[in-house]
Amino acid sequence: MTVMRDEEIDPLLEKLDLAQKARLLTGASTWRTHAEPAVGLRALTLSDGPAGVRGETWDERETSLVLPSPTALAASWDEHLLTDLGALLASEARRKGVDVLLAPTLNLHRSPLGGRHFECFSEDPLLTGRTGAALIKGIQSGGVAATAKHFVANDAETDRLIVDVRMDEQTLHELYLAPFEAAVAAGVQAVMSAYNKVDGVTMSASPLLERPLKEDWGFEGPVVSDWGGVRTLLDTARSAQDLAMPGPDGPWAAGLLAALEHGLVSPAAVDDKVRRLLRLAGQVGALGTPRPARRPVIAPGAQRALLRRAVAAGSVLLRNAGELLPLDRAGMRSVAVIGPHATAVRVQGGGSAEVFPEAVVTPLAGIEAALDGAAEVTHHRGLPPSGRPLPLDRSRDPRTGTPGVLVRLLDADGDELHAEHRLSGRIVEPSVVVDGAAAVEIRALVRPDVGGVWTWAVGGWGAISLSVGGETVLSGTFPVDSDDPTRVHVAPPLHRARAELVAGEEVEVVARRSLAPGSGVATVLAAAPPAGDAASALAEAVAAARAADVAVVVVGTTEESESEGQDRESLGLPDGQDALVRAVARANPRTVVVVNAGGPVALPWHSRVPALLLTWFPGQEAGGGLADVLFGRAEPGGRLPTTWGAAQDDVPVLGTAPAPDGRLHYAEGLHIGYAAWLRSGAVPAYWFGHGLGYTSWEYEDLTAPATVRAGDSFNVRVRVRNSGRRRGREVVQLYLARNGSAVERPARRLVGYAAVTAEPGESTVAVIRVSGRALAHWSATRHGWETEAGDFALLGGRSAGDLPLGTTLTALAARRPSGTDADGGTEGSGERSPVML
Repeated sequence: MTVMRDEEIDPLLEKLDLAQKARLLTGASTWRTHAEPAVGLRALTLSDGPAGVRGETWDERETSLVLPSPTALAASWDEHLLTDLGALLASEARRKGVDVLLAPTLNLHRSPLGGRHFECFSEDPLLTGRTGAALIKGIQSGGVAATAKHFVANDAETDRLIVDVRMDEQTLHELYLAPFEAAVAAGVQAVMSAYNKVDGVTMSASPLLERPLKEDWGFEGPVVSDWGGVRTLLDTARSAQDLAMPGPDGPWAAGLLAALEHGLVSPAAVDDKVRRLLRLAGQVGALGTPRPARRPVIAPGAQRALLRRAVAAGSVLLRNAGELLPLDRAGMRSVAVIGPHATAVRVQGGGSAEVFPEAVVTPLAGIEAALDGAAEVTHHRGLPPSGRPLPLDRSRDPRTGTPGVLVRLLDADGDELHAEHRLSGRIVEPSVVVDGAAAVEIRALVRPDVGGVWTWAVGGWGAISLSVGGETVLSGTFPVDSDDPTRVHVAPPLHRARAELVAGEEVEVVARRSLAPGSGVATVLAAAPPAGDAASALAEAVAAARAADVAVVVVGTTEESESEGQDRESLGLPDGQDALVRAVARANPRTVVVVNAGGPVALPWHSRVPALLLTWFPGQEAGGGLADVLFGRAEPGGRLPTTWGAAQDDVPVLGTAPAPDGRLHYAEGLHIGYAAWLRSGAVPAYWFGHGLGYTSWEYEDLTAPATVRAGDSFNVRVRVRNSGRRRGREVVQLYLARNGSAVERPARRLVGYAAVTAEPGESTVAVIRVSGRALAHWSATRHGWETEAGDFALLGGRSAGDLPLGTTLTALAARRPSGTDADGGTEGSGERSPVML
């Protein structure tokens, strides 16, 4: 990418008048910025993209590759893989004409109840920062800008537009800002400001955008708002916020020019904003006449192979009693695959990050393909239908008779303005915008395979009606009750009704909703069959498990329990899945439980199942990657990026809801994740960093320098030996502790890690580079980094709770005056120094 210098950009600024400059700082549409021919600037196209690149349209016919969820990516602890996946995202972005990808999400897993947990990497700032930096490197290697979001402390969804997060200065810098600092050090080209407030100031007006982001860290790109995040004029325009999205309307579009003309906003501040936008445009080839860049094209087969490899790399084997896994394909005659998630697998989280895959390999399909007739494979849900209406997908378009639905835009008289065929009853937006449209209608022909009372639902706002077989079953007006963009424009509430159907008898179903300013156009037509008999479904699954050589139970969360826009109410698995696991495990001692969830779930039965495998939301190649792990074609490479408790009541930091005054106090300070568990004295089910492979390891020796000058980086060497029977990969982790510290510290914290591979019986050495920042703490008195002289403990092992090796290192005072560290910054003086990845 070309990096434009200020002396190249400033002559372009001189060609623009105030009106042109002000116009550039609000989006031209939902996903595009304004073009400006006077300086050779074309529009920039932005897109959501943490786990796939959607592009400008929200249309299931416009498919995208679906990566494993960010939690799964962090679970790989594999930065080379992340860089490869980032390059894949860049390839997808270029295919869709996208210049700026709104990823990665660098907020922390403060509470397992966080509704957007799946879109964030981990509970630890170092792992999050290194994972995010690797993904950024891959994205930007492909000529596409990455965007670090959501700056900062957007760690929960409850009241996310208005919540006021409060924390002490040390916690802010050591935990929540740290991943963003790492992203800037990695060269990220855009940063997104969050919806929430920090210390009473909304982030789009926050002084944190200036310092530390721009002034201290040297970030040179633009700060783009979260969609609708700029809600006022003067405070945001005077801040270091640079681009207000979406457009064309908004506070800046309505008033920024007048504020400039009346001297209420500094022209120099606006020039800086435009300069940053032009710099970004130059980097992605949207300014002037860029030379065509030669980018490697990743063949479809290689794309799928990479995504399949990523499934295995992020899968965490939590438990493997008796070495049940990997399964011996040659020694099996039958496998019972049980659970609704075996066929209705969740490959991604819900909300703004959602994309539409061309095809999904389900766990059942992956297992069947792996066995390829060598063993009989049966499937039983084990649970009756949940009763939750799902977007209609087994229907016909009444006009063409092809699978799908008919979507019409109608005027105020009910006359058709536009019609299109769609594949599903979930319509986030029609393919065109039509002036004068007053209603959206979805029509479908449905032939039920089960008779009885069905539950129907229409999602949307305004006047809503639903008819089934010519009979109106729902009619009412439902005013907008939220200004959350996701709720309004992506996932509106479902309004339910019931209607009896006859098996095999086709009926026409018609849903209609009115359109009004501020209510979006998203419309959903959904249905659920009659509830089945729970006892019979469970009995059939148990009988199948008892008769099989191996039972594989796939359980997980639903979109209602884990999605953007809302925090979780419970860590429990929904729909009786715990009872299903217990029953199957009693019936077959060779039971493998697979957890399909984006974040932690309660596992009350975890110690009573022989094998427990976590696959997260694994992306479109879910079943293939799972089968690779189950049958030993690949080792489960994952290590937990978040500590998992057996029960919700055990979790030491849980609350996500603000107090009645709108404030959410991070009263735990530095003690989140494994640090909170260590302080509480409770023992989780599985520690941060935990994960088993298909071999065993002995930790033999740890060596480190006896002394380190404050601010200097250093290496730690950990020797490990593969004591098992297979080649394997181990993630060697290094933690730092200090007893008797004069400052607040967690009991221990991750300061480095490295992965090694070895053959059976072979020893190898993991060399872990530790940043000079690792020994430092943030001083709220001097507002900078300081290092406390004295002894620190270095602990090496396989998780935050399993650290068999240790040594002592002595930190010496910084060189005087305020000696320069190995990264070019200063330590021990209260001054700021750059982070090292």
